[in-house]
Amino acid sequence: MSYLLILLCLSVSIALSFIIIPRILVISYRKKLFDIPDERKVHNQAIPRLGGFSFLPTILFSLFFSIGIRYLVGLQLPVKSLGFIVPEFFFLICGLILLYLAGIKDDLIGLRYRSKFVIQIVAVSMLPLSGLWINNLYGLLGIHELSPWLGIPFTILATVFIINAINLIDGLDGLASGISGISLIIMGSLFFYHDMLIYAMLVFTVLGTLIPFFYYNVFGRAEHCRKIFMGDTGSLTLGYLLAFLIIRYSSCHPELMPCSGKTFTVAFTTLLIPIFDVFRVMLLRTRLHKPLFIADKNHIHHKLLSIDFSPRRSMLTILFMSGAFCVLNMTLVSYINCNVLLLVDIVLYTGINLWIDKVRDAHPSSVLSLNKKI
Repeated sequence: MSYLLILLCLSVSIALSFIIIPRILVISYRKKLFDIPDERKVHNQAIPRLGGFSFLPTILFSLFFSIGIRYLVGLQLPVKSLGFIVPEFFFLICGLILLYLAGIKDDLIGLRYRSKFVIQIVAVSMLPLSGLWINNLYGLLGIHELSPWLGIPFTILATVFIINAINLIDGLDGLASGISGISLIIMGSLFFYHDMLIYAMLVFTVLGTLIPFFYYNVFGRAEHCRKIFMGDTGSLTLGYLLAFLIIRYSSCHPELMPCSGKTFTVAFTTLLIPIFDVFRVMLLRTRLHKPLFIADKNHIHHKLLSIDFSPRRSMLTILFMSGAFCVLNMTLVSYINCNVLLLVDIVLYTGINLWIDKVRDAHPSSVLSLNKKI
């Protein structure tokens, strides 16, 4: 029965998303709601950026419909789990609504970054308010159990960071949704393995919502009015959900699953590429004395474009890297210390970036090619 519920979540969200997205495209073209190309963007045509409008309605309908069916067939939530599952999901929805509304305003008329940041802080504060926060680092950087005075601010900071990491990696067709899809497949499988079915249902509902979007985003043709971007509405919603799932899985809660450093490492590994990329870009901006929140072309997808990779090839390369890091860390986490594993990840990621820089510097013409593409 558990398999059937997961399949139901996935199927309903896929079907509903395939129904909603074409209608968003019709509205976007009739009302001329487009993402206009500029010097930073890879596309050269006006393309609708309201794909994220479909995310929250699809997720909520599919999840609650599936939970309703679950109760009808007699699979109620365990009574001992209701005390933390109910507040977590209620406050999660409150935060999602705030970010969804902020994203709508940003996609339609624009929203100042400071206002967006304040809304993000308020939204992510819903997680510790529900009782969910990172309470143990399991020896990472020599830190183990965290008190609420440290764990709650760290959780808020980490969640805001993940939300913006997903937003910033959304620079190529299929990149943000592809990386998120890899993370969701791994997290959904882990939740299902540990018999945390309600969380697995949420994961596969989100995954089902992304599949039709990925199709329209990657394979849709702009000249046929079939291509769409997720916009900030989608990236903020998606980033918040991923942060919630990762923090839920990595937080120590003996009633749900055994507490282990493996869970923390594996959970955050699923978003290692966007996390490392934002850290690298922020360090570079600091070294060059540039504002931290001013957009530039130093993200990893920009770097791959600069060595004459096509947008599609760049996207596939980054997805392969993300999957490879997940496989590597999930394989090694049982054998080596988490700090050593983190160092290995940093060395590998740095080596990849240095190789890209070497190739780019050896072929200066590729920079001109990038400018032409953008």
